Amino acid sequence: MDVVVEVGGWEHECCGEAIERNQLVDFRCIRYQGPDGRVRLAESHHGGLDVPADERVRGRVTELHVVRDGGVAQDVLRVPGGAALRGFDEQDDGHLEDPWTGAVLPPGHAEFLVTVRTSR
Repeated sequence: MDVVVEVGGWEHECCGEAIERNQLVDFRCIRYQGPDGRVRLAESHHGGLDVPADERVRGRVTELHVVRDGGVAQDVLRVPGGAALRGFDEQDDGHLEDPWTGAVLPPGHAEFLVTVRTSR
């Protein structure tokens, strides 16, 4: 089963690791209801102020997208770690890259959608 996990915001910028296609992941997530009424999962390293990160998503990453203005999702090769996105990683410049052409994408939001294939 494929599960989409939202990754980004201050938590990813704080201590998020880079994420790549085919990588095995084990995310702790907060489950919440989005504005469209659908249940969503957001990766959390710290948990919410009053909401525990008690949902686990384990599996292999199959797709990665950056969320652009207006909610449009665009394919990316990898999600840079939080320090790289903030420009504080000497080994990773934090740029976003098109997975099919290798073109560097314009900087934008640090919100990502990570599709994980799970065994459940």
